Parts: sequence; C-alpha cells; structure tokens
Amino acid sequence: MLTEIFPFQFKLDMTLLAGISLWGLALYLGFFPVSEWVMEHLARWMNHAERSLYTSQAEFERNRKASESLNAFYASLLSIVPFLVAGWLCNWGIELGLGRSWTISMGIIACIGSGVYELGRRDGRSVD
Repeated sequence: MLTEIFPFQFKLDMTLLAGISLWGLALYLGFFPVSEWVMEHLARWMNHAERSLYTSQAEFERNRKASESLNAFYASLLSIVPFLVAGWLCNWGIELGLGRSWTISMGIIACIGSGVYELGRRDGRSVD
C-alpha cells in the first residue's frame, strides 16, 4: 500500500528504531530535571515567538491561555528530541562495543534502571 503512495521504497530498521526509542526514554527518565528545563525553555520561547505574531495586545490577551497551553503541549512533545539524538548515540556506541544483538537488551536495562532511579529520586524528594 505504501508503494502505491510513494514512488520510491525505503526500509526502516525496526531494531534501530526500538533501540533509539528505548535509550531516549531511559535518558529522558534518568535526566528528568534536564528534560523539565528543556520543556520549560521551549514553552517560554514558543510563547515569546507567538506574542510577536499578534498586532494588538488585546487580541493576544484574549487568546493567551489557550495559546500558552498549546505551546506547553508542543514543548512537551519536542522536549524528547534531544534525548532521542543522545539515545541514537548511546545505541550506536552499544552496537559498536557489544554488537547489534545487545542494543535492545541494554536499552531495556537502561530504562528499568532509570525508572527505578526516578522513582527513588521522587520518593526521596517527597520525604523532605
């Protein structure tokens, strides 16, 4: 069906995509304060960029709440991109060092470890 839509063929390596996604998730969870910082700054930049598009201050204030929440949503989606790039580098390093068969296994182990770390970090923060 895709060959009918596109005049060319492209192959997706599912092992590579799974490894990059797992490593990206592990890094996102492991460095959650950094991901919050990235998300906050992306939302701030998007709000500033959108404010410059309006000609009148009254029109901007009328749509402000909706546009800021939409920008926060877009920022949360875009904040994973740097971690996917770093996940690609980690996946590439594991593939070079241990071989292709270890990329998904190490990604799963990294996800479990970073998830446990994040749960412990949040639990430790709530006790204080």
